[in-house]
Amino acid sequence: QVQLVEAGGGLVQAGGSLRLSCVASGRTSGTYNMGWFRQGPGKEREFVTFITWSGGTYYADSVKGRFTITRDNVKNTVYLQMNMLKPEDTAVYSCAAGKSSLASLTSRRAYDYWGQGTQVTVSS
Repeated sequence: QVQLVEAGGGLVQAGGSLRLSCVASGRTSGTYNMGWFRQGPGKEREFVTFITWSGGTYYADSVKGRFTITRDNVKNTVYLQMNMLKPEDTAVYSCAAGKSSLASLTSRRAYDYWGQGTQVTVSS
């Protein structure tokens, strides 16, 4: 079992920045793909970004150019740097870990473990 704990959420003004972290513990050995998803008020959970075990990244169009995902395998931590935040970015952000090679990494089905989520609120 892998446990994921997110941190860094909070309230920021539009145009501001925030950095989220996701620390993994437990059975953290192996090569995991890591993803971030979010669920805003009145919305379904949506894909934000992922980073593969080898460092490849991909972003949803809604955050491309503003968000950056990185990972530190020594610290078992993945980060989400969020810049130029918009009110539409308001959501609970959850990190996820998985080893699936059969499902798209933009899909929740690709991930086996999930964090509890951290609230990000962007005011206008």
